[in-house]
Amino acid sequence: MLAAKLARISLITLAILIALSSVGIDLTALAVFGGALGVGLGFGLQKIFSNLVSGIILLLDKSIKPGDVISLGTTFGWINHLGLRYTSVITRDGMEHLIPNEELITQRVENWSFSNKLVRLRAPVGVSYHSDIRLAMQLCLDAAKMSPRVQLDPEPKVQLLGFGDNSVNLEIRFWVDDPEQGRANITSEILLAVWDSFHEHGIEIPFPQRDLHIKSLLGETDIAALQAAKSKDG
Repeated sequence: MLAAKLARISLITLAILIALSSVGIDLTALAVFGGALGVGLGFGLQKIFSNLVSGIILLLDKSIKPGDVISLGTTFGWINHLGLRYTSVITRDGMEHLIPNEELITQRVENWSFSNKLVRLRAPVGVSYHSDIRLAMQLCLDAAKMSPRVQLDPEPKVQLLGFGDNSVNLEIRFWVDDPEQGRANITSEILLAVWDSFHEHGIEIPFPQRDLHIKSLLGETDIAALQAAKSKDG
């Protein structure tokens, strides 16, 4: 259809030029005007042609294809449609972003499902210094395995990251094979299971605390004078 329209336009243009030439109209000025017009159109359509070429490259190398889960800047979602000029990306909020193909070529794109859909997610957990850390790690592991979306091969892990100011810092690491179903929801589900399990087994989740020590700015002489004045008034 596109080729037929282009051929029709070309034939009509050629016929008009031949008709103008046959009636004796000088086409030199028209050629100069056409050249200037072509330069202007070239600059104006530069982005469009860039997106078209980028779309062809994406279609040929298949680095990004419909169904892939990608992250581009602040946009995270799955590709719904890949066209010559733009790519449609639908986020978890149901918003559809039409991203120019040039951005997918020139910017860094994270393709979560390029070779496979296995993605590792992380969930941080803080535990009180007074709690049984080994028991807390086992409870975190059990909470991760309870979720039907968490893969058992590779199996989830719980790591002790370090000793913070207010808590012992743990991290649950687990794999999912359906990132298009969302990341925050599965992390929330596991952390909620950890919350219930910690309360059931008496594991304390700490909160930031600060000890305030007030030191007197008065010297011994000033303190003695105040005590003497107080005794005199009494």
